[in-house]
Amino acid sequence: MTRHDDGDMERTFAALPPAHGKGFARTWWGQAWLTALEGTALDTAQLKTGRRLARAGAVGAVSVRPGRLTAVVLDRDRTAHRADVLLEELSPEQWERFLDMTVERAGHVAALLDREMPPHLVEDAADAGVELLPGLGDLEPECDCEAWDHCGHTAALCYQVARLLDQDPFLLLLMRGRAEGSVLDDLQSRSGTSVVEAAVPDGVDAAEAYAAGDILPPLPPLPELPGEPGVPPSLDTETPPASGIDPAALEFLAARTAVQAHSLLRCALQAGPHVELTSAQDAVRLAAGAPGPEMTDRLAAGSGRGREGLATAVCAWRHGGTEALSVLDEEWQPQDETLARARAALDSAWDAGERPDLRARANRWTVAGAPVQLRLGRDGRWWPYRKERGRWQPAGGAAQDPATALASVTALASVTALASVTAPASAEPSPEEGNSL
Repeated sequence: MTRHDDGDMERTFAALPPAHGKGFARTWWGQAWLTALEGTALDTAQLKTGRRLARAGAVGAVSVRPGRLTAVVLDRDRTAHRADVLLEELSPEQWERFLDMTVERAGHVAALLDREMPPHLVEDAADAGVELLPGLGDLEPECDCEAWDHCGHTAALCYQVARLLDQDPFLLLLMRGRAEGSVLDDLQSRSGTSVVEAAVPDGVDAAEAYAAGDILPPLPPLPELPGEPGVPPSLDTETPPASGIDPAALEFLAARTAVQAHSLLRCALQAGPHVELTSAQDAVRLAAGAPGPEMTDRLAAGSGRGREGLATAVCAWRHGGTEALSVLDEEWQPQDETLARARAALDSAWDAGERPDLRARANRWTVAGAPVQLRLGRDGRWWPYRKERGRWQPAGGAAQDPATALASVTALASVTALASVTAPASAEPSPEEGNSL
């Protein structure tokens, strides 16, 4: 057996960066390591302290050598403590059994070379009387804070080591008493050939693959949302387009699809609701991307709104998406409790004598004698509208308070003045204005 320098028997790892929002173990063997810790510690508060310290990057360089882990851990007050965790080494006889078992299965060697630890390797080792992974009570703490059980410092060290084990299971073998080079040399001497060549199996063991099927790592952390939507490639090339292909339309659709994908990803990361758009709504969404005149005409025809109607719908979309479109398109009659809440909101929104004269029709309240209107959404919010060139136009976003919604209309001063004028008693309200509330 080839002997290695003493330096191979100790590895030191630089302090890892903070792990805010991330799990400490992605692999099943890393999770087994933490199970041994968490199932042994009697004080769960110390485990929480250890997780907090490890996440904050308070664990310094970690030294791994046979039977012992060592690191300096900083308290929240920056007091340094030396923390050690002891793990029993395998006996020479146990190492012989482990090496003999491993070399018999090329898949085990291949997995180790890939920095993996398949379940069957651990199970086969256990059948040979060799426990690779620590069990309950196997991780023995030592700390200069003189705690008799796992303290926050030794727990933090164990949580940090779980991250290291994820990357290299050979560290577990080092803790059990053998360095990586020594293990590979011993396997080579037993197989009579290079362990790399021996590690190339004819196929994947079906039983082993099936056994590992239910051992799944936790989901990776959610991706960060890009700052801006992606930019599709330009279709302006020297190659003429095929018959029936409009490059300008494709470029526009690709750009708007990127914007929509960015929006959907933002909703998914924020756990927000996803609304499936109808074809007519999607046409408004596309038109909100400011396409050229030709594309706008096509969207206006496809939406069934016409060019002016599409412009109004785009204005609504920009104020509130699908909810604003529903308020624009839908006229509905509030009933019972909904109507009572709406009237109570209108009664309490203004001080005595300051409330404008409102004429109600369905879910729409129009200021008498003024081109201003409040529309009630089905969610109880109020949307301001202004009549321009004979068409009601969205004038702002929704508000819970009707007075706030009305104040968002641009010409508030003139609205207030007009609202204070009472229409002649003989005047008949227009169908749009409805009855006085």
